[in-house]
Amino acid sequence: MTTTDSSSCPMHESFDPLSEENLADPYPIQCAVRGEAPAFYAPSIDMWVVSRYDDVEAIFKDPATFSASVSLAPVFPVDERTKAILAGGYHASPVSVNCDPPKHTRLRLHNNAALSGRRISYLEPKIWAKATQIVDAIKPGRVDLVEALTYPLPTWVIFTFVGFPEEDHEQLKHWSDDRVIFGWGEPTPEKRREIATNMVDYWNYSVNFVAERAKDLRDDFTSDLLRLHHAKPDNPTLDEVTNMSYGFSFAGHETTTNFISNTLRSLLTHRDQWEALCADPSLIPNAIEEVLRFDNSIVSWRRITTRPVTIGGVDIPENAKILMLLGAADRDPTHFENPDTLDVHRNNAKTHLGFGRGIHYCIGATLARMETRIALELLTSRAPELRIVDDQEFTFPPNISFRGPHHLWVDWPS
Repeated sequence: MTTTDSSSCPMHESFDPLSEENLADPYPIQCAVRGEAPAFYAPSIDMWVVSRYDDVEAIFKDPATFSASVSLAPVFPVDERTKAILAGGYHASPVSVNCDPPKHTRLRLHNNAALSGRRISYLEPKIWAKATQIVDAIKPGRVDLVEALTYPLPTWVIFTFVGFPEEDHEQLKHWSDDRVIFGWGEPTPEKRREIATNMVDYWNYSVNFVAERAKDLRDDFTSDLLRLHHAKPDNPTLDEVTNMSYGFSFAGHETTTNFISNTLRSLLTHRDQWEALCADPSLIPNAIEEVLRFDNSIVSWRRITTRPVTIGGVDIPENAKILMLLGAADRDPTHFENPDTLDVHRNNAKTHLGFGRGIHYCIGATLARMETRIALELLTSRAPELRIVDDQEFTFPPNISFRGPHHLWVDWPS
């Protein structure tokens, strides 16, 4: 840690969330910097970094001071050719995670209405049936669980939930490829332009899909939003419905794929914890909360200040981009005893910050928990002898926020 001329402005010149070391395992690095300063400036990403539980929670709860408007913005500048591609056909606008009040307040009500308990309950037997079908197709031997289960299940769930026809799912998956790297990583200009082209295609598909669905309402998330639109056309507007369907369809499968993968990897590498669930499935809900704390699919998130603010005695200016280290906050020893230990019996596991806090608390949390619970209930009952392949090398998408292994090799029992 070094500081600038002002003692109130600490700077950490070596902190780089895109370094190979951090991508491989961010937790030792995040927890180390948590102990060095309440907040510091990181030149590598032009952001102020905050890592202590109480400070991160306070930021989530103060949207007036810490705007969510930068949550989905590319971390690094976008080249002019990529901007031109996006300008030619990508017109997504803030409606949820990167939207502030009062617009956020209005649209959150519509999202909550469409994402009702009735719709979630309606989906559960369908998810069970799909998960069972996927697991039934797995053959004994060496299996990549990401390819076999944790990618196809959440993708099917969210696309079905939104209402996209199943025959379009493969194309939509292709258009989603590497989207995380575009916004949260540092791809080459050529790769960024490739991703931008896919984003335009995905957006145009969503526009056409919503326009057609408006003429033929079904029993899905988009149709529920359109019913609200038909009742009051300016609240939500058709453009807002398109943005909500488009945004939810992307966010809802990438993070859940990563989280189910992280959950299985964490439990299978802590064999006693996996066996505890096999012996007592009633532990599964708390185990999900514990993995959300211990190895969540989102290890950091962003805000931007609307005024000068002081965090832990450190002065941060207006319009300063903030990176909240959720991995460090959820392993803060002031809140969690033995925080680096995975413990499915932990009595305060649910106090994690993995889904945020306040007005931007993850709207898909119930659905993500359900999918993960179903996967765990199915695997612990059908494949309790499942074993992770030792000494495999785990790799992760190169970005500052989203984390989940590209592959998860296991030995599937006969």
